[in-house]
Amino acid sequence: MVPHLVTALTGPINELEQRILDSMPAIERWFRLEWMEHTPPIYTSVDIRNAGFKLAPVDTNLYPGGWNNLTPEMLPLAVQAAQAAIEKICPEAKNLLIIPENHTRNTFYLTNVAQLQRI
Repeated sequence: MVPHLVTALTGPINELEQRILDSMPAIERWFRLEWMEHTPPIYTSVDIRNAGFKLAPVDTNLYPGGWNNLTPEMLPLAVQAAQAAIEKICPEAKNLLIIPENHTRNTFYLTNVAQLQRI
């Protein structure tokens, strides 16, 4: 099961996007081989800029937000991915501790932490 995200863009897929979609098996294989040699962070995000003819990573976030944007249908996938990551890194883990910021009034951040707690 692959999540299908809803975006504001509804036009035809441009050539770059189609090339990426066509190359997904090779891209996934490359990531799997790299992860065998280098342990990735338990979770992270990379901001990418699309110039229409090239993609460029511009920022990496080790503690990204956005969990509050998951749909209820995506929650089981998130739980499964989290369990797999934790079991791989620390199979004997019984509990996790989330330490949120205590000085924020950002409601998106707070709903993000609440969703992360549910996962």
